[in-house]
Amino acid sequence: MEQNHNTRQIIIYLLITFGLTYSVEIFLIRPMVGSADIAQAYFAQIMVAAVMFLPAVGALITRLVTKEKFSKDNLMLSLRLKKNLKYYGLAWFGFVLLIILGAVLYFLLFPKQFDADMGYVKALFEAQRNSAGITIDAEQIKLTIIVQIFMGIFLSPFLNFIPCFGEEWGWRGFLLPKMLKRFKVVPALLLSGVIWGLWHAPLTVLGHNYGVGYRGFPFLGIFAMCLFCIVMGIILSYVTIKTGSCIPAVIGHGTLNGFAAVSIYFTSLQNPYNVFLGPAPTGLIGGAGFIIVSAVFLYLLYKEEKQKNS
Repeated sequence: MEQNHNTRQIIIYLLITFGLTYSVEIFLIRPMVGSADIAQAYFAQIMVAAVMFLPAVGALITRLVTKEKFSKDNLMLSLRLKKNLKYYGLAWFGFVLLIILGAVLYFLLFPKQFDADMGYVKALFEAQRNSAGITIDAEQIKLTIIVQIFMGIFLSPFLNFIPCFGEEWGWRGFLLPKMLKRFKVVPALLLSGVIWGLWHAPLTVLGHNYGVGYRGFPFLGIFAMCLFCIVMGIILSYVTIKTGSCIPAVIGHGTLNGFAAVSIYFTSLQNPYNVFLGPAPTGLIGGAGFIIVSAVFLYLLYKEEKQKNS
């Protein structure tokens, strides 16, 4: 009876979350993406950020519909800092280190795509300033980029906390415990990652993370996003399982969103980077550190489960 109830909760949650998300992205965001109207393009960005709250909305509605009691244990919101600082550190500065290591590895393999003067991102800044009718020199652009890098390292977990909480309270705070009751840990985490990746599908089609017009579009992008979400989902699930809280996952997600694009700042305008390889962690090489860590964590969780059941 309990397993049936748990399966029912998973199904209801996915139907609500995917239904709301796909509706907003297909019918509201898609018509505005790429619009020449600056106001519409800006509003589309706001809507993309707002979509991050829908997994939490889905979790809340599912709890109410299935009459699940709200308790300290099942809300997964306790900080539990005293014994878990290493997991918070992993989700924050560990993510920063892995992003940097992935970028370094990528540029070592593709040195021609590295530009210490940050030509690619400077061109973007200049285009944005010109469209707004603002004059800004190269030194000001460089200073702005440096400030953004430091903000990405030290402030992104806080600046991105609220929207990332919207995702993590849904995926790790609600869905993960249900999946672990229904499946063994390895299939639970792999399946959760695929679900998370497919949840991004409409935005991936619109060019989020991987752009448009590449060979295999849009299926290659959706596949790559699923792989990325499996990798990141395992790590975020690991810190959630170890702490009994989704808050470390929120911090990790916030750090990732705020710092992941920094490696692109150092790409060359003349020698474009390969988005499916790096230097951002959404690529195979840029995300190499995350891939290795996720494999280790998945093995450790598998081993712990096996010992518990033996």
